[in-house]
This record gives sequence, C-alpha cells and structure tokens, in this order.
Amino acid sequence: MSAVEGSVALVTGANRGVGMAIVEELLSRGASRVYAGVRDPDESAPPGAQRVQLDITDRAQVAAAAALCGDVTLLVNNAGYFANSRLVVTDDDDAARREMDVNYFGTLNMTRAFAPVLGRNGGGVIVNVLSVAAVVPAAFMGGYSTSKSAAYYLSVITRAELASQGTQVTALVLGSVDTRMAAHVEGNKASPRDIARIGLDGVEAGATTVATDKMAIDSMAAHRSDPEGFERQLAKLLHVTTLRAPK
Repeated sequence: MSAVEGSVALVTGANRGVGMAIVEELLSRGASRVYAGVRDPDESAPPGAQRVQLDITDRAQVAAAAALCGDVTLLVNNAGYFANSRLVVTDDDDAARREMDVNYFGTLNMTRAFAPVLGRNGGGVIVNVLSVAAVVPAAFMGGYSTSKSAAYYLSVITRAELASQGTQVTALVLGSVDTRMAAHVEGNKASPRDIARIGLDGVEAGATTVATDKMAIDSMAAHRSDPEGFERQLAKLLHVTTLRAPK
C-alpha cells in the first residue's frame, strides 16, 4: 500500500518553498486530503489544500491542529527557521534559541501531538524535512546546524519509540534549494518541486534517510571520507558568507 496515495497529510510551513512543493506533490500523487499548516494569519494555503492555522511553537495551536486533523496518516514536519547569525561570536544572543524553538522543539511538539493520531490510524508516516547541516556540522550557520542536528536525532529516536505502532519515520536531508531561506546562498540550487519528488519517492520506498539533491549527497560523502578536512573547509566559509558579524 502506498504511503502517499489515498493518504491524509498535514504539512507544516506549507505556504511557500519546499512546504508548498510537498503539498503540490502529495496532491499530484493522489493524497485524499492535504492540510496545509500556515503560521501567518494573512497567508493562504496552496490550491487544493485545506488551510490550518498553525504555529508549531504554540502548543495550544498544535493541540488544536491534532484535534481538527484527527484523520492524518502522513505528517510532514517542514516548518523551519534560519536566523542568519553566528552561534558563539554573535550580536544576537537569542538567535540560536529561536532556531531551536522552531526546528527542534516545534518539531517535537508536532511529533508528540500527532503520534497518537497516527497510531489510531494504523501507524502512518512522519517526514522530517532537515538539512545537510543536520548531519554535517556547518560552522557558518552554527545555530541552525545545531538545531537541525537535534531534529535529526529526534527522527531516529521517534522511529524507535513508535516502532511498536508501525509508524515510519523518514528524514529528508536537503542541500542547496532555491527558496527564500537560501536566498543568501550562491551557486546551483535544486528546485523545491524536485526536492519534494525525490523526498516522497524515498518515503514510498520506506527509506529512513533521503539525501534529496547533489549538494546533500556530495557533502555527506565528503564528510564521511575526511571528517576533519571537510569540517576545516566548512569553517573557512565563516569568512566568505554574508552572515552578520558582531558589532
């Protein structure tokens, strides 16, 4: 049985970028219903999806979404936040906390709230949309990398904890994608729709981790072959990125 065709899905951060592309791809693959989690009250859901007001850092909104969307069989934790600030030598002491609140604690809020929903509906699937910075320590985006790494470990632990109810947990590892969040990044970028297509192919294949684009694949391979050398190379990017320097 397909994890997507006929499914009832909820996608967080669905108003643009990868989230919107995943909604579109789910609908094209025959999902019976797609709830689009949207944080901003002024933004609408993608065509064909049902809008749900949802700030994943707000536990009351998360609980309300779980009550409203009690038929969900596929949860896509896509909402994310990049503060574009350094981690230690920074002029924004709260940036890393905001990144952790969304990327880790928000994802944890959603996972806790929807685990019983998925269990009642036969087990289902959780998809966590992460970053290559989750599996490779990216010094030039330290707070984001740390928060996504926490979400990666959350994916592994969730898989273990929910195995008895038959819940599949798939982590999508994204490299460079053509979205607003990556507007500061130069070079070739994958299209959000290609990321959605490759990611959902992996979900349907039952994969635990899916590297969705060339940058993710190449970076993970380079880090495995020479961790120290690759980390030194990433550290050098601190001096050429447009991240805010301390005043």
